[in-house]
Amino acid sequence: MTDRRIVVVAAGLSNPSSTRMLADRMAAAAVAQLRERDITATVEIFELRDYAHQIVDNMLTGFAPQELEAMIAKVVAADALIVVTPVFSTSYSGLFKSWIDVLDPDSLSGKPVWIGANAGTARHSLAIDYAVRPLFAYLHADAISSGVFAASSDWGANADEVAPLSKRVEKGARELAEAIAAREPVTDLDPFDPASYLGEGKSFGHLLGGLAGE
Repeated sequence: MTDRRIVVVAAGLSNPSSTRMLADRMAAAAVAQLRERDITATVEIFELRDYAHQIVDNMLTGFAPQELEAMIAKVVAADALIVVTPVFSTSYSGLFKSWIDVLDPDSLSGKPVWIGANAGTARHSLAIDYAVRPLFAYLHADAISSGVFAASSDWGANADEVAPLSKRVEKGARELAEAIAAREPVTDLDPFDPASYLGEGKSFGHLLGGLAGE
């Protein structure tokens, strides 16, 4: 069996959050679909709210703090990426966009990406296609066609009976698994990870600090 690495990035602000719930559900479905293809997968989940201050620091200084740098390195080195953002004011969250802004524009080129979004009402269900998907088109990522939108009602008794959340998740998971299976595993050292050429546990911040005598 072939091992693949999936990184999940959830941009929810609360704890617990429906954004994380949707991210967990999508990740579990992707792993199940890969297992049916005799492919094992490891999943690592990052919640952006844990990196909010570091993302701002990165935007202000141009350098990622060590924890954010390590997280981004894992995103870049993953075989596939699952991203889930809450929808605020008809679009992705500011935290999610700020994270996108600190990524190298070429870092996700060709990477399979499965997009999820959630909001209080189904009126925002088109946000994936008109707001989120263009971000990954700009980054030259390979966003699969079936995104997953979940409204508050999808978690309750009044869920959509015509296209239930479980069916939408299963469909997207199948497409992601097919995209992963069609590619060779990512095995090379990540050129965006300073640990590969500065040494384990090092970062550009540490290097600059050393040069400054800190």
